[in-house]
Amino acid sequence: MRAPAVGAITINEMLTTARQGLVRLSAEQAAQAVDAGAVLVDIRPERQRRAEGEVPSALIVERNVLEWRFDPSSEARLPVADHDLHVVVLCSQGYTSSLAAASLQQLGVHRATDVIGGFQAWRSAGLPTIPGGLFDDPPAAAFTEPAASRTDGQDQP
Repeated sequence: MRAPAVGAITINEMLTTARQGLVRLSAEQAAQAVDAGAVLVDIRPERQRRAEGEVPSALIVERNVLEWRFDPSSEARLPVADHDLHVVVLCSQGYTSSLAAASLQQLGVHRATDVIGGFQAWRSAGLPTIPGGLFDDPPAAAFTEPAASRTDGQDQP
């Protein structure tokens, strides 16, 4: 293992720092938050969603365009983007989602958080899932409502 560059941190340190600012939710708590109006955002790539399955109520926004879609000042923002929006980020196991939620918080989306254990925990909790690949993902411009909208992140930020 190579020594880190001067001033560099490890991914584990980065993850720990990111999580310090989050109020992370169990899968059950995330489902309750969605029922109360939070937006569940699945950031997994299409291939992973096809292989693992999907959450029917999740808004699909792949990781590579997340910040552009949720920054209220971005020209590429989604109609739901707002600094007070309760965003619950979902990845496969709850690692990438922690970094993504922390990034949204840095943009001022102060209620952003993630699901402990990610999609794997959601499915293990017996919460609603569907087989992956049932939907064709339209471009982000097609968004109308979070629960019925999807984006594949293929367009530019």
